[in-house]
Amino acid sequence: MPFSLLTIVFLVVGLIFLLVLGNFLGLWIQALFSGAQVGLFSLVGMRLRKVNSRLIVNSKIMGVKAGIDIPTGMLEAHFLAGGNVARVVQALIAADKAGIPLNFKQATAIDLAGRNVLEAVQMSVNPKVIETPMVAAMAKNGIQVKAIARVTVRTNIHRLVGGAGEQTILARVGEGIVSTIGSSISHAAVLENPDAISKTVLAKGLDSGTAFEILSIDIADVDIGENIGAKLQMDQANADKNIAQAKAEERRAMAIAQEQENLARTQEMRAKVVEAESLVPQAIAEAFRNGRLGVMDYYQMKNIMADTDMRSSLSQPEAGSQKA
Repeated sequence: MPFSLLTIVFLVVGLIFLLVLGNFLGLWIQALFSGAQVGLFSLVGMRLRKVNSRLIVNSKIMGVKAGIDIPTGMLEAHFLAGGNVARVVQALIAADKAGIPLNFKQATAIDLAGRNVLEAVQMSVNPKVIETPMVAAMAKNGIQVKAIARVTVRTNIHRLVGGAGEQTILARVGEGIVSTIGSSISHAAVLENPDAISKTVLAKGLDSGTAFEILSIDIADVDIGENIGAKLQMDQANADKNIAQAKAEERRAMAIAQEQENLARTQEMRAKVVEAESLVPQAIAEAFRNGRLGVMDYYQMKNIMADTDMRSSLSQPEAGSQKA
């Protein structure tokens, strides 16, 4: 009885073992007949490590068939690091066929850096053309020139990790176009020889520190914009006119204020005269009381004042004669 129970236990364990191995038997046979050495227990270990065994086996088979034997452990490590195993293997195969020096370590570093390593290899073989937006700059004669450039770039595998991207290339090329047009004597010189822009910009080494190598810079379109110099001169003239008008208005306001101040001062002086004249009768009355002024002296003074008023009225022209 115990013997039969032990036999049943062994049979159950063996059946479970065969079922587990049966899940990986197809992959193991596929790898075996493809020439890729992947052990059956390695497949079981992948399952325990939560690694996509089918992806690893297919990637290894793809590499072996292309003449690149990558150890299974390295493929698993890149998978566990969050990388794209299939794309890395495809990039290595493409680089090997194109004669581009690229090893597994470099490819995984590029992939983990967030760049498409397969696209980078393909761009190394087939350069990419990127077009700059419309760049406007002003020549020395004040005429605006607008230009569009097409930049042919090729991926630099060795600078792909840490190198600047396409936006940096476009920004540098745009800056080079602006500085080249700005240093031109006139817009006519730019229109006559637009190749001078591309040659000057290309000679500046704008691909330094980027993930690309600039092969050529071609000016696709050149157009004339506004007369910025004349517009600036007009704006400056208007600004000067407004400043002059403001200063003239300020001087006029100051003159009006000065005139009002003089009128106020005149009124003040007249008030003082009236005040002084009001003291004269008091002084005469005081002289009468003190005996320093007699009646005859008073009448003589009145006659003199009347004579003075008559002379003053005779010296002024009549209103009728003025109108005539």
